[in-house]
Amino acid sequence: MVKQLIPMAILYDFDGTIAPGNMQEYDFIPAIGVTPDVFWTESQELARKGDADTILAYMRLMLEKAKAAGVRVTHESFRAFGSTVELFPGVEGWFSRVNEYALSKGVGVKHFIISSGLREMIEGTKVSGEFERIFASGFMYDENGDAVWPALAVNYTTKTQFLFRINKGSLEVYDNSTINKRMPREERPLPFSNMVYIGDGETDVPCFRLMEDEGGTAIAVYRPRDAESEAIAEGILSEGRVSLIAAADYREGSSLDASIGAIVDRIGAEAR
Repeated sequence: MVKQLIPMAILYDFDGTIAPGNMQEYDFIPAIGVTPDVFWTESQELARKGDADTILAYMRLMLEKAKAAGVRVTHESFRAFGSTVELFPGVEGWFSRVNEYALSKGVGVKHFIISSGLREMIEGTKVSGEFERIFASGFMYDENGDAVWPALAVNYTTKTQFLFRINKGSLEVYDNSTINKRMPREERPLPFSNMVYIGDGETDVPCFRLMEDEGGTAIAVYRPRDAESEAIAEGILSEGRVSLIAAADYREGSSLDASIGAIVDRIGAEAR
C-alpha cells in the first residue's frame, strides 16, 4: 500500500523574497531607456492622478514606455526579460532539497508564487518549473501576440485571495465559484496549519497577518548583510505579524533552511 503524503504548501512573494530588487529593473526598464527611479516615480504619479491601483498604473506605464521606445512586448519577450533576473543565494537548489527532506518525513510539499510582479517574467526565470502555480500580475495579448491589457493585477491586499484558493484547492483564477462556496475547514485540501508564507516586507503584511490568524506560519526575509532590510523584518516581527525572520539565504544550513526543516518536522509529527 502506498502511504498517503501529508500535504504542505510554501507560498513565496517574488521581488525581494526569491530575487533581489524588482524584476522590471534588470533588463526591461533599461530597454525602454529610463532609469528605475524615473519609471517608478512616473508610475506613482500616474496612479495618483488617476486615483488608480498602483499595480495597474505600472502595467499601463510599461506598455506606454515600451511603445514609445519601439520595444515590442509579447509573452515571449517578457519571458526573455525574466531570464536575466538574479536570484538569492541557494534558490536554484532549494526546492529539490526541501521536497526530498519533506518526503523523508511523509510530507508532500507544493510551492506557489504570489506576487505583484509579472507572471510572464517569473515564467522566464530558472526556477519557474518548480512552482505548482504562479499567481502574479499578467497581461492579455492580441491576435499578433502583443500585450494589450492587464489580465490580472495582484496588489498587496488581493494577494490574500490566493491563500484561500490554495487552502480550498480553487487554483484557476477565472473560477470564482469554488472560492466563494462555503467549505468546512476539515474538508479543505490544504489546511492553513500546513501552509507557510515567505515575504520580504510591509507589502506582505496582509498575507502575513492572515496566515498567522488562520494558524499558518509567516516568515519575513531580508536581504543578507543589509541592516536596513533586516530592521524592517525585525519591526514586522516585533509587531507580531510573523512567526520568524531570516536572511533570504536559501542555501543548505542557513537559518531559513533550518526553519523550514523544523516546520516540516512539526507537520509530520502532528499528523502522526
